[in-house]
Amino acid sequence: MLSMTEIQNDSTRNLLSDIKLFEGLTPTQVEWVARRAHRKMFSAGSNVMTIEQPGEAVYLILYGTVKIHVEQGERDVILSILGGGDLLGEMSLIDSVGRSASAVTLEDSLMLWMDRTTFNYVLDNFPTVARNLVKILSARVRLSDEMIHSLATLDVNGRVARQLLAFAERYGKELKDGVQVRVALTQTDIADLVGASRKRVNQTMVLFKEQKLLSVSENGKIIIHDSAGLARYCH
Repeated sequence: MLSMTEIQNDSTRNLLSDIKLFEGLTPTQVEWVARRAHRKMFSAGSNVMTIEQPGEAVYLILYGTVKIHVEQGERDVILSILGGGDLLGEMSLIDSVGRSASAVTLEDSLMLWMDRTTFNYVLDNFPTVARNLVKILSARVRLSDEMIHSLATLDVNGRVARQLLAFAERYGKELKDGVQVRVALTQTDIADLVGASRKRVNQTMVLFKEQKLLSVSENGKIIIHDSAGLARYCH
């Protein structure tokens, strides 16, 4: 995974080649998209989109972490947390309905964005992108199904372990002593995702650290040292 500086200095064309949505495009097609994709930097805590807002752009995360959430009264319900390579905002462009959730950056994040006209042209004229989009959306549904199953069948330790393993699989960076989860995660975020209190999640994280299953780096990123050990909590 490239650093923020490396990504900022790289060409849009090269960056597109590492994004799943554009896998399989010809060099000419990649060049066409690159000329029409725009970069935008969002500082931590920025609103990328808000619920009910008309969908006029789709975003691709090059670097950073984004929380997808819905505010219900005084409660903030987190639907998902997305990281590098992920897509957001595509649903509103496809069905022309207002945004179904809000998106806020959890750390400084760099994105590519395309307007509605460009995105729809790509879907209509580049069948490979349409097939890739179906795969991406199918993977999201599958992950949601797995998380619903874990909420119904696992205790808090199991739900936290399952969520961390899912993040490691999707956003993991191999290190000498384990796998670093590249997205920014707080215990409050994890608690919201697994349907538990922050206090209970803190107890689980302390347990996992004592068992040397994971640790937290100085910059707050979780490092999983024993995936098999975590997986035992998921059964």
